[in-house]
Amino acid sequence: MRHRKTGRKFGRNSAHRRAMFRNLAGNLVLHERIETTDAKAKELRGVTERLISKALRLGEDLTVDVAKLQEEERSRVLARRLHAQRQIARFLPVKSTRTLPGGDVEEVNLVQKLFEEIAPRYLERVQEGRGGGYTRIIKKGNRRGDNAPMSLIELL
Repeated sequence: MRHRKTGRKFGRNSAHRRAMFRNLAGNLVLHERIETTDAKAKELRGVTERLISKALRLGEDLTVDVAKLQEEERSRVLARRLHAQRQIARFLPVKSTRTLPGGDVEEVNLVQKLFEEIAPRYLERVQEGRGGGYTRIIKKGNRRGDNAPMSLIELL
């Protein structure tokens, strides 16, 4: 019986598993849609939704214009943002590179992208009381080489 045995091991030790999910989560934030095996996508969903939820705990402080605030309020908001960004940066790789269609390489700050582009999309969802559900998994069929079930995981 597998009572209280959550999570898949993927035939890797814990450090390798953590590194794999850090890289998968970083690529999902960077590209907003990746193709991976079905099992990895299902495990990645929980990892990614936890990261987005940490950013969304800021609430209105996530999108407020800091320049318009009073000094005391500004320092409180900046301290909360910095703490949340550091918590996410503990897991998510801070920088990653993306190859543009012309062949140019662009370096992207993943933590900044999560806070400025991705998390504000979901503020309404949280305010309506529907926290979670920031990703979608679409099954694609089996991989040709080893017949592994493949899926697309994307941010909504």
